[in-house]
Parts: sequence; C-alpha cells; structure tokens
Amino acid sequence: MSNIYSPNMARVVEIRNETSDVKSFCFEFIDPELRQNFTWKAGQFLILSVFGVGEATFTFANPQTRKQFVECSIRKVGLVTEAIHELEVGDTVGIRGPYGNWFPFEEFKGKNLLFVAGGIGIAALRSPIEYSLDTRGDYGKITILYGARSPMDICYKDKIAEWQNTDNVEVALTVDRGNDEWQHRVGLIPVILKEMNPAAENTVAIICGPPIMIKFTLKALAELGFADDNIVTTLEMKMKCGLGKCGRCNIENLYICKDGPVFYYSQLKNLPEEY
Repeated sequence: MSNIYSPNMARVVEIRNETSDVKSFCFEFIDPELRQNFTWKAGQFLILSVFGVGEATFTFANPQTRKQFVECSIRKVGLVTEAIHELEVGDTVGIRGPYGNWFPFEEFKGKNLLFVAGGIGIAALRSPIEYSLDTRGDYGKITILYGARSPMDICYKDKIAEWQNTDNVEVALTVDRGNDEWQHRVGLIPVILKEMNPAAENTVAIICGPPIMIKFTLKALAELGFADDNIVTTLEMKMKCGLGKCGRCNIENLYICKDGPVFYYSQLKNLPEEY
C-alpha cells in the first residue's frame, strides 16, 4: 500500500502569468505510469510541496476531461506561494492527491448552470466550468458571472474569450473599479447578479470567492428564488493541511477538507456565519 503522506514527483512544464500576482502552473508527473493514470474530479484538490519551503492545498484548475497536465492557478499571498511563484520550467515539486469531494455533476444533468466566481475563486470554478463545456449535451444554458477588483485582476482572459464564443453560454464580467478601457459591468457581484435576474427554475448555482462575497451572493440567490438544494459552493480557501489534522478548517461538526470542500448550501445554512 502506498504512503498517502509521500508526494509524487512532478516537474513544471509550463507557466502562464494571469495577473500581477497570479500564475498558472502546468505540472507533469515524472513517473510515466502515474502520468497516464492519474485523474481527479472537478472540485477536488491536491497538496503541492515545494521542497525545503513547505506545502499548501490548491484545487485542480483544469478538469478531468483535459488531463494532459495537472494545472493549478496560484495567487502569491505567503511563504509557500511566493516560493511557487519563483519556480521555473523544469523545476521539481511534490504532488499528493486527489483529496476531497467534488461537484455532483451527475445530479446536475438536464439543468441550467449558473457559475458565480469572485477574485481568485475563478481558479476553483474553471475546472467545473470546462467540464460542463466538455460534456455540453448534459446541461442546459450555462451562465458565468465573474468579478474582480479591477480590470488588471481578471484571470483567464484567453479562457474567457473561448467561453464567450461558445453557443448557449452567457459570460458577464464585472469589476469593483473600472478604467477608461473597461467595456463591461462595474459593481459588486451580488448587485450585478440581481440585475441579471437569472431564472431560478431548473438552475443550479455554483459559487466560489472570498467569504464576504459568498455571504452576500447567497443572500442574493435566495432573493432570486434559488432553493438551498440548488446552491453549491466550495470552501477550499479555508483549508491548510488538507488532511483534517491541523483543525484550521473545522466548523462545528465539519472539516472542510475531509467533508468537503464542496457543499450544498442546505448543508451549511445553520452553521455560524464565520464560514
């Protein structure tokens, strides 16, 4: 039996600058058998190790339908992520996983999908967005609302262009503060969401972003008539060790890393507002 605490060696094969503080990294396992057979599901996460520095949890940015590489989009916010941002193509890291549950797409079949992402939360939603596009016939209309602080903070500009050119997909972009070149919406995500007024009937809302954004987006969805069982969120930002050992993500009887990170709102509604 393999040691679940032992990382698998992988090399960096591609790095893309998304914003001034976000980079996307493509990793390739050194073991060819693992490279061929490794898979995951949209919503799951991995533990990335930078040897001599530390490790951290990140969601898979690419879906299991596009698994040529393991891809993560990482914002520079601390010691480990700063070390990751210093990596170069050819460098070696450790990867453990996949861990956690995933978005229950089998239950979403035949429904419309509304994705709402704030800030770096788009990294956690890119995987389910692209999975739904790769299995397009299983779902109805797909709507994507993505907001950031400013135009310079918008990630995945090339991906967004692809999504905008996909049939029966609506993409709405918003920023807190625009500039002279910005041609999309300006305003906070919950406000823009209510202005868009998406139909709640036969629609599942899938959200991720900063805690304050999630809090007010949940309220907006309730005002729009979305049932608790038709709202799904990922709380991956609250995780640290990813194994239920450190206790950082413990809320009442739940460990986000062990019981999630994907939850229906009906599972979270009665928890303290701290989540």
